[in-house]
Amino acid sequence: MRPKVISLFSGAGGIDYGLEAAGFETAVALEWDHDCCETLRRSRPRWEVIEDDIMNVPSEAILSAARLRPREAALLVGGPPCQPFSKAGYWARGDSLRLDDPRSNTLAAYMRVVEETLPAAFLLENVEGLAYEGKDEGLRFLLDRLAKINRRTGSRYTPVFRKLNFAEYGVPQIRERVVVVASRDGTPFQFPAATHSDESDAPLPGVGLERYRTTWDALADVRPDPAEDLAVRGKWAELLPSIPEGSNYLHHTDRGEGMPLFGWRRRFWTFLLKLAKAKPSWTLQAQPGPAVGPFHWESRRLSMRELCRLQTFPDDVAIHGGRTSVQRQVGNAVPSLMAEILGRSIRTQFLGMSATRGPLRLIPPDRGTPPPPESVADVPRKFRRLVGEHAAHPGTGKGYGALSRARDAVTV
Repeated sequence: MRPKVISLFSGAGGIDYGLEAAGFETAVALEWDHDCCETLRRSRPRWEVIEDDIMNVPSEAILSAARLRPREAALLVGGPPCQPFSKAGYWARGDSLRLDDPRSNTLAAYMRVVEETLPAAFLLENVEGLAYEGKDEGLRFLLDRLAKINRRTGSRYTPVFRKLNFAEYGVPQIRERVVVVASRDGTPFQFPAATHSDESDAPLPGVGLERYRTTWDALADVRPDPAEDLAVRGKWAELLPSIPEGSNYLHHTDRGEGMPLFGWRRRFWTFLLKLAKAKPSWTLQAQPGPAVGPFHWESRRLSMRELCRLQTFPDDVAIHGGRTSVQRQVGNAVPSLMAEILGRSIRTQFLGMSATRGPLRLIPPDRGTPPPPESVADVPRKFRRLVGEHAAHPGTGKGYGALSRARDAVTV
């Protein structure tokens, strides 16, 4: 019998697909977004899906839908919405406490369900800002809440947290998140060791570790549906073919190899960012603008299946909704391979089950050396009027946005 999972903030199911691959069964998934719920229902019809805001759903209803009683769930998982704890949120809010942000109430709701369902273990995923230096209100709240839960229930949840770069575990995407794991009996979790590395950065290249899985490993055999509109639009669309694989707008600055069209670091890193076949993807965006990548090396947007492959979703998952919804669902998800790896460790360390044998089910195959990079187009004439001297970004807190906010503060 597969150990049962209660899934909160399930989104498109990234964690759940990975746990399924590790031998778990999602007994109930709670998610408020309709398109996400339709993705779950169509991709996994046997899962019980509650479509509602967690604030409206008592823990008793969650247990009832899962056909479980307190202490019967093997694992409770979820990634509460992360905006208040993200790096962007950190810079936008300055020294203000992010727990004042109403969206951070989701963390309290997660802990409420932990207390009222008392799973054998829980797994919480969030952006690295949850434990950002000097801005760790969320982490301190979690520790304080767990101490109270332990006193009231006699449990011994002792969280272990670590910032993980998922590419170091075979995910074909550079994606860093804080993962928190705790067991009800107090057994400390031992995070699995990294298995992959960027050989160019390793002190002893290749020793004991595989190379990073690349976008070529993940996408080589994907053929987008001809019905998908993957054209890049907007002011800068025609400039994208002049960007080499693995580069972004910085190629067209006075420190790059292209034309000096922009100032150094005057734009977000993801502006005109293009994948390289020989490297992992950069972090997928949930709400990109028209010029925000990463884009495919063919100078187009990534298809639904390609987005899912970079998140290591199983191929039988189909994301419901239009282009914007698909991007949001997949961009917000946890790579399923990482959940599979963590799930295997949780089974053996906390549930007394034998180690899962055989290779990981969701890791992309190693396809070897990719083809050469795509050729680079000339800069269209319409953009050449931008050629000239452009000032570099002056430094943190001195850019256009920061100065504008400072002026607004003085005015107020």
